[in-house]
Amino acid sequence: MTVNTNTKEKVAIVTLGCEKNLVDSDIMSELVDKRGYEVVENPEEATVVVVNTCSFIDAAKEESVNMILDMADLKKTSKLKSLIVAGCLTQRYKEVLMEEMPEIDGIVGTGDFDKITDIIEKTLIGEKAVMVGNPAFSYENVSRRKIEKGTFTAYIKVAEGCDNACTFCIIPTLRGAFRSRTIESVVREAEELSQQGIKEISLIAQDLTNYGMDLYGEHRLPQLLTEVSKVEGIEWIRIHYAYPGYFTDELIDVIAKNPKVCNYIDMPLQHSEDSVLKRMRRPGRQRDTRELVAKIRDRIGQVAIRTSIIVGFPGETEEDFGNLVEFVKEMKFDRLGVFTYSQEEDTPAYRLKDQIDQETKERRANILMEVQREIAGERNGQFVGQTLDVLIERYDGKNNIYIGRTQFDALEVDGEVFVTGYQGELGEIAKVKITHSYDYDLSGEVV
Repeated sequence: MTVNTNTKEKVAIVTLGCEKNLVDSDIMSELVDKRGYEVVENPEEATVVVVNTCSFIDAAKEESVNMILDMADLKKTSKLKSLIVAGCLTQRYKEVLMEEMPEIDGIVGTGDFDKITDIIEKTLIGEKAVMVGNPAFSYENVSRRKIEKGTFTAYIKVAEGCDNACTFCIIPTLRGAFRSRTIESVVREAEELSQQGIKEISLIAQDLTNYGMDLYGEHRLPQLLTEVSKVEGIEWIRIHYAYPGYFTDELIDVIAKNPKVCNYIDMPLQHSEDSVLKRMRRPGRQRDTRELVAKIRDRIGQVAIRTSIIVGFPGETEEDFGNLVEFVKEMKFDRLGVFTYSQEEDTPAYRLKDQIDQETKERRANILMEVQREIAGERNGQFVGQTLDVLIERYDGKNNIYIGRTQFDALEVDGEVFVTGYQGELGEIAKVKITHSYDYDLSGEVV
């Protein structure tokens, strides 16, 4: 099916949720561009809007629904002809969305977003188009993605789905079983991104340290890091969602010895207490975590460890929470994300007894974040007087400073460095002497 492109349709893709969704949006943007449509950033300029949604927790679902409604309003005030919804919300609630939100013209699931142009074309001739099938999309042949101009960092999905059965998580239902891409496929995509000016690659998966087991019969993340580091133009490689269970000595050695691999580890732990971890059905126990973190810090040296914690999981007592606070104080994680437990239907934890009220969950989250704020400030202080490599990403003309990140900070979720005296181009890595530290950010001068 083709449409008349003499009057070029303008397509805006609005992305919500995690960076894995951002990858899918990049792929859709490239497909839309290749089909002859014009990709625009501002939905108010678009004739077609695609909302790539998240439904991991209640807050994400609410944000997704509100965004869909906001975009639907553009049909009254702008030239919008077609509203299409993609992503996790559609995979989970396709019938509800089509029944309760008639403003939606098309729906595409997590395993079918590569057919986005077919969906667009059907909606433009007045059809209601729904394409939601098996979520097991293969990223094996993905190489070209449309990257936003002025971007110097990009994510690569090295695997999709998850085989873990965490009782709080809906991801296996929405994204399917864990499935790795080949090393060759990931390297090809890294090469393509490098040619578009990308300097930093973040390898992502729901369970990154399990990479390769399904495909090669053994864990291959160390080999993958080594091969991607050979790509010319890629200066930094960052790892996200590295579960502790498969964090091997070989992986630690690669991080410690390969200069392109950032000394940065995003390792979601979710809790400290063995009783809570057991109810969450999380692998490993507190003793294992302590030993692993100590080994990482001993063998890598200066390394930033980020983790995420869920408070208010069913049955979490005040004693459990108190022990968690002491654990965080002792471990001194460099970066910490705190989330309140969200009771999600279709997960085993939804049916657990001893659900905790929202006020208690939020109180615990606030306490833990205040503890972490002090730790983060202390950890950041270690950089004062040091000279660090900083990836310069943008310029603040109002204050006449450049802004970037060190290898110890991931895009958007961590801190930044405010740099004076820089004379180069955006996207370059500069040597910066750190002069001041704050709770989460740094400032310094080019040397």
